[in-house]
Amino acid sequence: VVADTMDLWIETTRADLDALLPDVDLLILNDSEAREMTKETSLIKAGRAIRKMGPRYVAIKKGEHGALLFGENEFFSCGAYPLEDIHDPTGAGDTFAGGMAGYLAGTVKKVTFTDLRKAMIYGSVLASFCVEAFSLERLRNLTMDQINERYEAFKLMSQFEVPQN
Repeated sequence: VVADTMDLWIETTRADLDALLPDVDLLILNDSEAREMTKETSLIKAGRAIRKMGPRYVAIKKGEHGALLFGENEFFSCGAYPLEDIHDPTGAGDTFAGGMAGYLAGTVKKVTFTDLRKAMIYGSVLASFCVEAFSLERLRNLTMDQINERYEAFKLMSQFEVPQN
């Protein structure tokens, strides 16, 4: 079960949201929602606190700064796919969440933290396409080849090796 909450539910139906959390496998929320839920300014502390509320995994979206993923004793930080031009950020967070859920639903039988890491990269890639044009224009004719090409480029620009001394 994947849940994506919003400020409105946190502010108006908090008890219902809290009752739902133990049944959630992955909770996706943005940075302001995480801070609202926990009253923590640190997103690391907020993510860990939300995990203790019940969800198996927590993903905190940070807009153009990427996202954070929390598991029981695991943590992953994913950058946003870098773009020179952003035309409309509306819907990028929802596209990120949909990209994650779509990747998991289409490729994974039993979700692991490693699968979620990969799903976050796909979510970031899809969100990057979303912001390249107004509304759904860029997503309408998007192909899996384009998605996978950008995914591979993101992997290359994100990986590094620390030189041995």
